[in-house]
Amino acid sequence: MSRIQESIKKATKYHLFWPLMCLAIVLLFNLIKTPTFFNISLQNGVLYGYLIDVLNRSSELIILAVGMTLVVAASGGTDISVGAVSAFSGAVCIFALGTGNTYQVPYIVGILLAMLTGALCGAWNGFLVAKMKIQPMVATLILFTAGRGIAQLITGGNILYVKVDSFKRLGAFLPNVPIPTPIFVAILVVLVTSFILKKTALGLYIQSVGINAKSAKLVGLNATVIQFMSYVFCGLCAGIAGLIITSRIYSIDANNAGLNIELDAILAVALGGNSLGGGKFSIAGSVIGAITIQALTTSLYAMKVTADQLPVYKAIVVIIIVTLQSQEFKKLMKRLRNKWSVKGVEGQVEQ
Repeated sequence: MSRIQESIKKATKYHLFWPLMCLAIVLLFNLIKTPTFFNISLQNGVLYGYLIDVLNRSSELIILAVGMTLVVAASGGTDISVGAVSAFSGAVCIFALGTGNTYQVPYIVGILLAMLTGALCGAWNGFLVAKMKIQPMVATLILFTAGRGIAQLITGGNILYVKVDSFKRLGAFLPNVPIPTPIFVAILVVLVTSFILKKTALGLYIQSVGINAKSAKLVGLNATVIQFMSYVFCGLCAGIAGLIITSRIYSIDANNAGLNIELDAILAVALGGNSLGGGKFSIAGSVIGAITIQALTTSLYAMKVTADQLPVYKAIVVIIIVTLQSQEFKKLMKRLRNKWSVKGVEGQVEQ
């Protein structure tokens, strides 16, 4: 029995244990409540099923969560403007490409403009946070408020549609490829980010600045530049997410594109076991957190929960998941285990 307890103890110390456990609970619930949740079929040359839909729909959230993770780790704050920046970037792309039957500029130019827009928005946020020392939530509140307004000015307050079929491929399927394109984009962003963080000292620098920026300066790190670049990268991720969001519906609706997705991105970082106070971080944990959130959303829709009821059920489950990962909850469970162990020993002594 002691070996089992030791194995459990070692498993719980693994930094991805709780994020994986939360995801497993959501999937297990689906196995019981919606058995068809795990069915995958090939129709008209493409894969269909709840699992494929979860991975597909979580793609932009995964991309945003990756950027948000670095921002949280470096600055100890969150970027609440990523949803608005996604809409802004999507509006710039579609405005540049035009709404006719052919592109006004090459498609790659529209993509680069959207990514540049996101990066510039991130640079603005980074300047306010890293250089001007404004609290991250307050600094990013500016674009959170103004981003959609700027997008509305670009689109003239209208919903602009792209009539070229190739524009839909980024948010749907590539020819003769059964897996949704957004999944490949999300995987690429995660792999490139992880490679850079692991093969360079950047990951260590971000953690050092997030733990104690003043101490990091004493050892020669430029905390201002590191925090600034974290926000630029987060803005770039928002631009990429905006491209996927607009491509899914081959249009830009500045009012609704990426609406409230910043909240899910922050939650994904928290569910991934990352501290919102900065410092150590896990990209893999944030990815698992994003998939968990989308799996929960898809699960509730599969159970015929309406869109207006969804936030209530989602909030209840999120509270449970966050509580399971809370340090105070873990300490409470440890005290209870110790108390039960003492009572068990006393019972054996009495016998």
